Amino acid sequence: MILVKSYWKSKDLFVQLTLREIKSKYKQSILGYAWVILVPLFNLLVLTVVFSFFVRIRTGAIPYTIFLFVGLVPWTFTSNAISAATSSVVSNSTLITKVFFPREIIPLSAIAAKLLDFFLISLILILFIVFYRIPFHLSLLFVPLIFIIQLCLVCGISLILSSVNIFFRDVENILGVFLMFWMYLTPVLYPPQLVPVKYLTIYNLNPMTPLINAYRNVILYGIGPNWSSFLYSVICSIIALTLGYIIFRKLEKSFADVI
Repeated sequence: MILVKSYWKSKDLFVQLTLREIKSKYKQSILGYAWVILVPLFNLLVLTVVFSFFVRIRTGAIPYTIFLFVGLVPWTFTSNAISAATSSVVSNSTLITKVFFPREIIPLSAIAAKLLDFFLISLILILFIVFYRIPFHLSLLFVPLIFIIQLCLVCGISLILSSVNIFFRDVENILGVFLMFWMYLTPVLYPPQLVPVKYLTIYNLNPMTPLINAYRNVILYGIGPNWSSFLYSVICSIIALTLGYIIFRKLEKSFADVI
């Protein structure tokens, strides 16, 4: 109950940190929030050209561009949110040493700021779906559930990395390499059918794989998630969120001393 009251008292700070994160990223930028849409579209264009003409990836009746975009949108949110959250505690070091509040609000507000980016690019995704004449199925009702599980996974990983980054700044430096490696191990650019059978056991240990597959199933193919593999992502996300909270709360006691 005390913890709930503490969070409630800090809700205004959470909103302010989120708004500051949103404003600071595109401050003094000519195109401003347009970059939220332009960057993923540039990535989509480059990857479509590469994997449609040079390294041809077959996606059946679904055009590769929309196949890629449906995987790229949630992955971009995962990557950007974790990156922003990991460095957020260090970036707000002065706030930590002067004001008492639940410290986990800092990385969570960084993630919340990326929700705006996710919403804007999702609107472009809807336009692509209409352009490619992908039918709207009732299976789309599963999208909020899939996103909630994805959000839990992102929050859990972010809490762990942002707290460890206080003590080992190398985490922030190698994160970009880790996220790139993780993306190639996730079926963002290709269908999972291309993965050799002998590597499937290890490949399926990636909790993002069932999530990306679930997005494509419900958006492109009009079917529900593969519940057996999706349940694995649910379990991983809950474990990640629980461990993230425990680790963050344990390490935050030394934040002020290290920063």
